[in-house]
Amino acid sequence: MHTMAQPQAFQPLRIAVLTVSDTRDAATDTSGARLVERLEAAGHMLHDKRICADDIYELRAIVSRWIADEAPDVVITTGGTGLTGRDVTPQALSILFDREIDGFGEMFRMLSYKDIGTSTLQSRAIAGVAKATFIFCLPGSSGAVADAWDNLIAAQLDRRTKPCNLVELLPRLTER
Repeated sequence: MHTMAQPQAFQPLRIAVLTVSDTRDAATDTSGARLVERLEAAGHMLHDKRICADDIYELRAIVSRWIADEAPDVVITTGGTGLTGRDVTPQALSILFDREIDGFGEMFRMLSYKDIGTSTLQSRAIAGVAKATFIFCLPGSSGAVADAWDNLIAAQLDRRTKPCNLVELLPRLTER
């Protein structure tokens, strides 16, 4: 007898948002605000939101605490992924990854090409897994944040996305 699989219910995740900037504050952090707006509209919960300077060690400290805390399922950073001397997010956080999600950066740049052409080469957007936490490092523009959330992240953070999604992997991330 063939039985139909039951549809999966939406599973809200706890998401931490970190804006990496030497110049933004709570009033001018449009990218962080856009992320919070989108994740809450999708039904997820904001675990924490911070703004920190473009400093490798401050970035690592904040994200390391979130990883060790085990409360957030996902960390999303915005800013610091360019090529200037102050853009340190990828090198600050990639060292924390147990595994890099290579396809994320590739897909992000492919999507960005439609809007900004070859300028997408300047983006070092990356993603990875540390302990049982997914980490996405996005550029600082609110347009890039919207593109990444709307076209990549939102679907992968929804258990109902088929054929597969990141949510269904959460219980298996710490397997040995």
